[in-house]
Amino acid sequence: MIAYTYILVLFFTVIICFIASFDRRIRFDRHFPAFLKAAIIVAIPFILWDIWFTDHGVWWFNLDYTLGLTIGGLPLEEWLFFICIPFSCVFTYFCFERFFKLDWAAGFNNIVVFITVIVCAVVALLHHDKLYTLVTASITGLSVIYLHFVARKEWIGKASLVFTVLMLGFFPVNGVLTGTGLESPIVNYNPKEFLGIRLGTIPIEDAVYGYTQFLWVLFFFKKFMRQDERREQHHLH
Repeated sequence: MIAYTYILVLFFTVIICFIASFDRRIRFDRHFPAFLKAAIIVAIPFILWDIWFTDHGVWWFNLDYTLGLTIGGLPLEEWLFFICIPFSCVFTYFCFERFFKLDWAAGFNNIVVFITVIVCAVVALLHHDKLYTLVTASITGLSVIYLHFVARKEWIGKASLVFTVLMLGFFPVNGVLTGTGLESPIVNYNPKEFLGIRLGTIPIEDAVYGYTQFLWVLFFFKKFMRQDERREQHHLH
């Protein structure tokens, strides 16, 4: 049973959101193609990052908690992670946007971006010798700069608010992956390569990593969703 631990974490993360996608008030299932394209595009660089970090011993996996199938040095479950976790996150954002008026959160865009960029820059400069910390801080800072100043997206404040709510799910899911309730962690980290600050058992870098992944999947999801909607309108005319 222990070998099913990681796959069950993913299953329970995604199953309620998946079933709820077909609710007639939500109908997120109509946007499955847009989500899959977005998730796969973002997964490519994140998986390459994952493979490289695993290869260089920044982190590694306890295969006792997996089905035992590895691809590119990563357990199969780790590949599925990049579909399942973003699915639940984007679904949650979609529901929040549908049922609540969150336009006021756009007023916090500048504050969120300013704080994120400053904190990431300072952390990257002070801890450039820690690979996970340096890469995570740098990519997060650059991502926010691009989305705000180049792509000019108005939903960063809204996405940040939803991600704060998503942390309620992040703690149990990442908690199990990093050892909460287990004899040993599924994902292990080289103490020389991260700050050592943990939220329970979770390195703080994991939360920042998840935030960046969420922003990029949302960016592409919204892009593909708009394209699909334009296509539908064109067919109607």
